[in-house]
Amino acid sequence: MLIEGKLRLKESDKIAVIASRFNSLVTDKLIEGAKDSFIRHGGNEANLDVILVPGAFELPFLLDRILSSANYDGVCVLGAIIRGGTPHFDYVSAEATKGVANVTLKYGAAVSFGILTTDNIDQALDRAGLKAGNKGFEAMSALIELLDLYSKLDV
Repeated sequence: MLIEGKLRLKESDKIAVIASRFNSLVTDKLIEGAKDSFIRHGGNEANLDVILVPGAFELPFLLDRILSSANYDGVCVLGAIIRGGTPHFDYVSAEATKGVANVTLKYGAAVSFGILTTDNIDQALDRAGLKAGNKGFEAMSALIELLDLYSKLDV
């Protein structure tokens, strides 16, 4: 038997988008893409909250708080970490990625990962809607499919 999720939301699905403000030129476009996917797939705008944190490093901490509240059916995590001339990129990207993964596993919740890690601003902008699609749209679409899949499983 094949079991898979569909790109459809229930009108009652309550979703949080958490995004970093740092690199807002990019993250604002990711948020727009996520909102677009949410609306296109049947979401009720009143059930979508966008919550901003200072940077990508803070995303796992807020994700933990949100999931512990049990106020949301799913969370879409967005950010943009752009390589600079120091090792800072490596530390922030690794900790943000591990943090989101660990918190997701802790709660077994529906969470999608839309944190860009790019070598430069052009790559980030391309992935935020210029040339390579909008990864915010894709992350929200993945969350929507995951929510539908979870509703089909008896586990």
